[in-house]
Amino acid sequence: MLRRAPFVDIVLGPQTYHRLPEMVARAHRAGSKSAGVLDTDFPVESKFDHLPDRRTETGVSAFLSIQEGCDKFCTFCVVPYTRGAEFSRPVEQVLAEAEQLVAGGVREITLLGQNVNAYHGAANGGEIRLSELVRRLATTDGLARIRYTTSHPRDVDDDLIAAHGEVPALMPYLHLPVQSGSDTILDAMNRGHDARRYLDTVARLRDARPDLALSSDFIVGFPGESDDDFEATLDLVREVGYAQAYSFKFSARPGTPAAGLPRQVPAEVKDERLARLQALLEEHQSAFNTACVGQGVEVLFEQPGRHAGQLVGRSPYNQAVHVSAEELQVGDIADVVIEACKTHSLEGRLEQQSAGDIGTNIEERLSA
Repeated sequence: MLRRAPFVDIVLGPQTYHRLPEMVARAHRAGSKSAGVLDTDFPVESKFDHLPDRRTETGVSAFLSIQEGCDKFCTFCVVPYTRGAEFSRPVEQVLAEAEQLVAGGVREITLLGQNVNAYHGAANGGEIRLSELVRRLATTDGLARIRYTTSHPRDVDDDLIAAHGEVPALMPYLHLPVQSGSDTILDAMNRGHDARRYLDTVARLRDARPDLALSSDFIVGFPGESDDDFEATLDLVREVGYAQAYSFKFSARPGTPAAGLPRQVPAEVKDERLARLQALLEEHQSAFNTACVGQGVEVLFEQPGRHAGQLVGRSPYNQAVHVSAEELQVGDIADVVIEACKTHSLEGRLEQQSAGDIGTNIEERLSA
């Protein structure tokens, strides 16, 4: 990068941004004589040890990084090379930061990691997994909701599945990327699971939490993907019924194994497949949102709306919900009856009675 763009002063990696002040000082001292400051190493000390003692949050929802890096080495992905090996923050450090966030008014925390459900944080001379961390976080006074992203299917263990059914604060919405529905392509991607294992994991999660909704990631046009491989992806989408999803055309990342694979798929074929996949995904997302109409759902209000007396919040399924609620304020959680489904949000009215079982009704409507 420095060779191609000599006007760049600093190139740093994601593990070293806590040293940015030092790099800026070095660049200033060197001036125009410098060839640029380069720091892309993976230091021994954790950057999390250099975070400020306190965080100031202005909203009711916050992100909390608990894990970085990945050991999976999917053939299309640069994360293992840019983020390094899997690293998990110690449990007490995570709990302390969560308590600070809640003390500052946060009511919902999303746990972050490149492979977050591979979390194995140090605790009392041993280690705990994500499921136990979620259980401990759920005891934090004032914390109403917990989410986590992004997950890998291979790290969904029995304890995590059980937590989805046993921890009310853990929201019934899970991002679980699959990338493809074809076993041939999954093997070429080095995903470490086949389509049936993924579907079995989804079934076990839904057994534990029947109202669970899922989102996912998909790549179309991976090298060697045939028409049959792509159809297998569409079949998997139909079987799971995603509430939301992200889909992309394969794009070669320099230095990754997939970049040099033979049988690259022509651009026009990737375009056509992506359009078909996105049309199906949008159909499922629309069906999920439409199934919410008439149902009761708890909403965490995050900000004022555009209209007087209106608040905007999030459902357990991460949908934006607009409600006229003059008697409530940001940070409140209230039962809402959904009255309308818009393109990117829902509209509802306050319900004084307890929320209904939206998940069961959604499941029944979609199956119909």
